[in-house]
Amino acid sequence: MISYAECSARERLALLLDPGSFHEWLPPSERVMSPHLAQLGVPSAFDDGVAVGRAMLGGRRVFVAAQEGAFMGGGVGEVHGAKLVGLLQRALRDRPAAVLLLAESGGVRLHEANAGLIAVSEVMRAVLDVRAAGIPVLVLIGGANGCFGGMGIVARCADHIVMSDVGRLAMSGPEVIEASHGVEEFDSRDRALVWRTTGGKHRWLIGDCDALVEDDVSAFREAAVAAIDESRPLTLAALEDEHALLTARLHALPADNVDSAGHDEAALLWSALGIADAQQVPELSVEAVRALRTI
Repeated sequence: MISYAECSARERLALLLDPGSFHEWLPPSERVMSPHLAQLGVPSAFDDGVAVGRAMLGGRRVFVAAQEGAFMGGGVGEVHGAKLVGLLQRALRDRPAAVLLLAESGGVRLHEANAGLIAVSEVMRAVLDVRAAGIPVLVLIGGANGCFGGMGIVARCADHIVMSDVGRLAMSGPEVIEASHGVEEFDSRDRALVWRTTGGKHRWLIGDCDALVEDDVSAFREAAVAAIDESRPLTLAALEDEHALLTARLHALPADNVDSAGHDEAALLWSALGIADAQQVPELSVEAVRALRTI
C-alpha cells in the first residue's frame, strides 16, 4: 500500500496512470509561471503548482491535472487556473474518455486575489462544458491539504468524486471559518471535529462523494478506472434532485444543530439519515462505513 496523501502531485500521476503514459503539457522546463508572485516577493514555481497533460488509464486515453499541495497549498492563481481551463478546453476538441482532476487545494491563491477568483470561475464553466459534451470529469481527493474554497465548488461540479477517508472536502476551510466567526464556531485545531465535518467518511455518508476508498494509490486507480464511463447528463431533473437532497438534509437537523446529549452536527445528521450508532462512525473502517450509506 502506498499512501496517496503522502505522495507529491507527480508521484500520484506516475503511480495512478498506466506506467510511462503521462505526457505533460507546459512542464517546468517551459517556465510558465505566475506574473504576480515575483512582484510581491513570493517564491514561484516553474509549473505554478499544477501538472497537466494526457495519459492512459486502464488502456483508455484520459486528460489529467494534478495540483501540488506543497506549493502554496495548491492555491489557484491566474496561470494555475489557465492551465486547468486549457486542459478542459482541449478535452472538448480531442474528446478523451475522461478528464481527471487530482485536487489538492485550499482554494483561491489570495496573493492573486481577483485573478484567482476569475480563474476558478473559468474552471467551473469549463468543467460544465466538458460534462455537457458527454465527457466524464472525475475528481480525486485525498491530499493532505484537502479540497476547499473554489476548488471545493469545482469538485461538486464534476460527474464523479472519489475520496479517501483522510481526504477533506468543503467550501470554507476550518481556518477560514475560525478566522471569520471565532473558535467557538469552529476550532480548526480540533482534528476530530475537522474530519467529522469535512472528511471522506462524512462526505460519503451524506452523498457528496461517489466512492470512498482507503488512503492507497491503487485504490484510487481502481475507483477511477471504474468511473470512466459514468457520465451524468446535465439536466434540469438532475439539478432538481440535487436541490431536493440538500433541502431534506437541511431539514433533518434541529435548529441549533445540537441535541440534548450534546452530539454535534455531523453525528446528528448521520443519525437523521438512519445510521445506527452514529457516534461510532469515526472509529469504523472504510469498508464498514461504505456499508452504512443510506442515500
